[in-house]
Amino acid sequence: MAISEVLNQNESLDVVYAADVISARLEELAREISSAEDDQLLVIAVLKGSFVFAADLIRALHRAGASPEVDFITLSSYRKSRVSIGSVQILRDVEMDVRDRSVLLVDDVLDSGRTLAFAKDLMAARGARSIRTCVLLNKQTERAVDIAADYCAFMCEDAFMVGYGMDVAHRFRELPYVGRIVKRP
Repeated sequence: MAISEVLNQNESLDVVYAADVISARLEELAREISSAEDDQLLVIAVLKGSFVFAADLIRALHRAGASPEVDFITLSSYRKSRVSIGSVQILRDVEMDVRDRSVLLVDDVLDSGRTLAFAKDLMAARGARSIRTCVLLNKQTERAVDIAADYCAFMCEDAFMVGYGMDVAHRFRELPYVGRIVKRP
């Protein structure tokens, strides 16, 4: 199905961060993380939106000399909407014990902050020694909770972003770039 068939008639998709720009930034980010984090790092990808970002970041961490263990948690605050439902649900929990571990939570977008704050609080309650956060996109918007990302690939405007693993109603995850859905007159 073509992108134009998924968008509303008055919408288009603009590229915000091209694949080569993302790739170069992830190499820089991985060097920054590997030089600052523990040798026994546990990366926890917050699914589903971060799966492409997390996979590329983990490979970049390897190239930077790190050997993190990896686990996944599936959290939902959007469902099929473009607006957060205001609460976070665990759809799939981590399998590894985080007690006394250095944890790096990897998420796609920091906007309201609810999902990342929930994940961070959950790992703290389970006894993680340290918890850092890494996001692909840090939206320039007012947060619902007080949280900041420790590592960020890109700052972005307050717009709905798709591609590179991020979706709207399960569409656009396959795009190799980050795009913005734009309403046209």
